[in-house]
Amino acid sequence: MSIVADVLMLAGGLIAILAGVGLVRFSTPYARFHAAGKASPIAFLVAALGASLTFGPGGAGLLLVAAAAMTLTLPVGVHLLFRATYRTGDNSHLTIDELEEPASAGRTRS
Repeated sequence: MSIVADVLMLAGGLIAILAGVGLVRFSTPYARFHAAGKASPIAFLVAALGASLTFGPGGAGLLLVAAAAMTLTLPVGVHLLFRATYRTGDNSHLTIDELEEPASAGRTRS
């Protein structure tokens, strides 16, 4: 069982390294957020699965709580980073911009 756990933890680490390479290599902030937002929870879940096989039921329960918290909160955090980047950055590179307001419509925030 420890060989399976070691392979899972190593695979999680490799996925995390690939996410880091994506953060460095991608040119737009949107692509960078996508690389970090998709790969990091998968890397954590794979590594946590391997670690839970090593730690037994007590450690597996704590890792399950951490995995649930990450799975629930990370998409919201990445979405907020996307919104902040869209609102403050240059979006001229977007070919289709569904969030762009029409020229005649003004912002009405209260």
